[in-house]
Amino acid sequence: MSPARRCSRTACGRSAVATLTYVYADQTAVLGPLATFAEPHAYDLCEVHSERLSAPRGWEVLRLAQDLSSQGPSSDDLLALADAVREAARPVAPARVAPSEETGRETGRRGHLRVLSTD
Repeated sequence: MSPARRCSRTACGRSAVATLTYVYADQTAVLGPLATFAEPHAYDLCEVHSERLSAPRGWEVLRLAQDLSSQGPSSDDLLALADAVREAARPVAPARVAPSEETGRETGRRGHLRVLSTD
């Protein structure tokens, strides 16, 4: 059995009860149940630091419902948190427009730009 993880805050020796991740594209901090494994871009926080968490001006803090008195996260909670973070970070694909007689025929590309012929 592995030892309990500690709070990521400097000089705090309390046991971690929550995991904090950031979605930079949406300027959102997500605080949820303690992750099963320590992640390189996530921060484990104790009960005191998770309750005091604030975000920079203009950012939103998304607090996922959790029971801080429980002895660890459930696999359903962790999967839901991971899915929510992945979905929020996924880039939106631009809509594809098929060339037609009305819009012209595509004759070339340069990066994200298309060259259309109008004949």
